[in-house]
Amino acid sequence: MNKKIFVRSATENDVPIMFALIKELADYEKLSDQISTSEEQLKNTLFGVDSFVEVLIAEFEGKTVGYALFFKNFSTFLGKPGFYLEDLYVKPEMRGKGIGKALLNKIISLAKERNYGRVEWSVLDWNESAIDFYKKIGAKPLDDWTIFKLTSDKF
Repeated sequence: MNKKIFVRSATENDVPIMFALIKELADYEKLSDQISTSEEQLKNTLFGVDSFVEVLIAEFEGKTVGYALFFKNFSTFLGKPGFYLEDLYVKPEMRGKGIGKALLNKIISLAKERNYGRVEWSVLDWNESAIDFYKKIGAKPLDDWTIFKLTSDKF
């Protein structure tokens, strides 16, 4: 691994930079209007009593340049838990340096250590650079599935 890249678990002290990176990701994905969380809510959710989310921080030459946020899910067909990768984000100017791959490799390593059956995620269909990146590491798109979402305002 590149010695300039360091991947570590996030702490409560990282919440402000994580929130800033989440806003950058939302801007990149043209979804800024959908952010309704706050730093305080993130802190409570990520590090509170009922936390079920894990976050990795990527640093390059000592500066925070990306993050991955993931959580445990379950496959009835495999009979094993897995990880769902909610966010994988690297600042645009830092892409192509192996940072995204380092984050993903750490998640895969954690899945192997825990004897999990899979790691899965979604990618926007217009994000060709991400799709190409994922295909290069051997990930396969599931073209025969459609993702649905039901938000709390519809409950």
